[in-house]
Amino acid sequence: MTARRPVLFALILDIVLVVVFAAIGRATHDGDVLGPAGAGLATTAWPFVVGLLLGWAVSLGWRRPLAPLRTGLPVWGVTLVAGMLLRAVSGQGVAVAFVVVAAITLALFLVGWRTVAAIAARARVSR
Repeated sequence: MTARRPVLFALILDIVLVVVFAAIGRATHDGDVLGPAGAGLATTAWPFVVGLLLGWAVSLGWRRPLAPLRTGLPVWGVTLVAGMLLRAVSGQGVAVAFVVVAAITLALFLVGWRTVAAIAARARVSR
């Protein structure tokens, strides 16, 4: 595996999971995941995707893309905070209940897969 593969894998997986988070929210509340001409999902997801990219920059995620604590936690925190701020300034809702659900879901998605990968890597090494 080349040095860039884990970075690309982690970044693409993070983006996919953030879009899945937005799609779940749209399906739960609107019933129409894509919205008119697909713009609904994009409108819902973009603040969190921007937050995710900012989180990668702040955490220097490309250095240790699979690390749950060193990369996953800061990426999660910045994604959540920046996503909520961008939602607020763009006129989208930021109700307290939504912030709580987003915090839990994004933590499971962005830190969770890294934790599972770290446990699996340790199990492989110990064999």
